[in-house]
Amino acid sequence: MQTPALLAVDWGTTALRGALLATDGTVLDELAAPHGLLSVPAGGWSTTFDELFGAWRLAHPGLPALLSGMVGSRQGWLEAPYCECPAALADLAARLAWVRPGEVAIVPGVVANDHGLHDVMRGEEVQVFGALALLGLQQADAVTLVLPGTHSKWVRVQHGRITGLATQMTGECYALFRQHSILARTLPAEDDPQAWDSNAFDAGVDCAQTTGGLLHHLFGVRTQALFGQREGAPLASYLSGLVIGEELRAQAPVPGQPLVLMGSPGLVSRYSRALARHGVAAQAVGAEATWCGLAALAGLLDLNPA
Repeated sequence: MQTPALLAVDWGTTALRGALLATDGTVLDELAAPHGLLSVPAGGWSTTFDELFGAWRLAHPGLPALLSGMVGSRQGWLEAPYCECPAALADLAARLAWVRPGEVAIVPGVVANDHGLHDVMRGEEVQVFGALALLGLQQADAVTLVLPGTHSKWVRVQHGRITGLATQMTGECYALFRQHSILARTLPAEDDPQAWDSNAFDAGVDCAQTTGGLLHHLFGVRTQALFGQREGAPLASYLSGLVIGEELRAQAPVPGQPLVLMGSPGLVSRYSRALARHGVAAQAVGAEATWCGLAALAGLLDLNPA
């Protein structure tokens, strides 16, 4: 039976995940809880941490903990200042924010400055380094890693260093158009994964590549309903393809260059399909990338349980 060497925590906006990791990164135990940033009361981070992980820490005294995600934001337990691009794993290790010196530390996020406009991420940087390790791409000349979601992240990596990132508010815009625009009147009240229409999705992806732009193409969602071309679930699938297709048009992934997808299986499947229509093949990794990234980070530090 392996002995835990690290308590790893992915603490986000709405929920958190925790894992006990062995020295080689093997996951020995896991837990999940709906106690994200939005539900932790002011000044309650330390108490929440102890309530959730107290049993593990009692069983393994002195076990060091590394936390990533929104726990390090300005509204979190302690603000962990961003690392500027280019950023390697060693740069994150050097910029840890210790909430309990020598015992509990928060991983900093990453910031990119593109002509005076800043782009940031918290938590995704750990997933990126974990994915690189899982796929053996730490020293690849150029890799693009895509984390689709409410705010999709496109992360550029060269020789193991994050050199840039771009956030696309694709998921949030889909939800806004889907629920709070005039388009909502022509769409089902809720998305049904079982009713997803791949052909309609493909049509939306393809439409995004044509002239006119997203603001024009969106109105086409309404007119398709008006003229009986699509309605209901297929129309929602078309809208999904349209906004994802716009994201791909804007980011212009390069065929032949390694591209890695990380996210929920449903979103990864949609992005893989959309990318394939652009002639881009993608590899995929799952939630284990976070644990692999935190284990790799711990490997750079002197974190020995007491």
